[in-house]
Amino acid sequence: MKQGLLIVVSGPSGTGKGTVCGELLACTPELAYSISATTREPREGEKDGENYYFITREQFEQEIAAGGFLEYANVYGNYYGTPLKKIEERLAAGQDILLEIDTQGALEVMKKCPEGIFIFLLPPSMQELERRIRGRGTESEESLQRRLSAARDEVELGRQYDYAVVNLSVKQAVKRIQGIILAEHSRTGRNEEAFEI
Repeated sequence: MKQGLLIVVSGPSGTGKGTVCGELLACTPELAYSISATTREPREGEKDGENYYFITREQFEQEIAAGGFLEYANVYGNYYGTPLKKIEERLAAGQDILLEIDTQGALEVMKKCPEGIFIFLLPPSMQELERRIRGRGTESEESLQRRLSAARDEVELGRQYDYAVVNLSVKQAVKRIQGIILAEHSRTGRNEEAFEI
């Protein structure tokens, strides 16, 4: 059985990662989403094993010590991480896995899984990114400027990824990512059995 692909998508806040990844999953049934573990309390309507794996801080720290996470971070006092065993099992079973994480987490994954497919989602321009973030109406001016500054730094880190996809529209970005996945599945190194004719 062929090994599945680990597809990592990240990019600055406001580029539409969640929307693009949601649409990609909706129209690519063979692609599975990686569910993260967290120590935060479930929000209303969230289900364990569906939205997140909700675990205690003690359990999370035991998993860290045992090397049980592909990547993890402490965000505002709560841990978030990608359980390694579940990803390894699904990849070994031939399942393609989508991992939507921040740039720092993706750089950590690059070190552990260099065979992963790393896709950086970009806004059409910094002006458009600012327009999208302002449009949310959730940021103070100071917070907005911090996000934009962080976005410029992240864009530079994006050069370390395998692919860059500009999110001009969700439909177009999804088609490009589907094309990348198809191309990666067609690599000669992933199709040795086809040459045994």
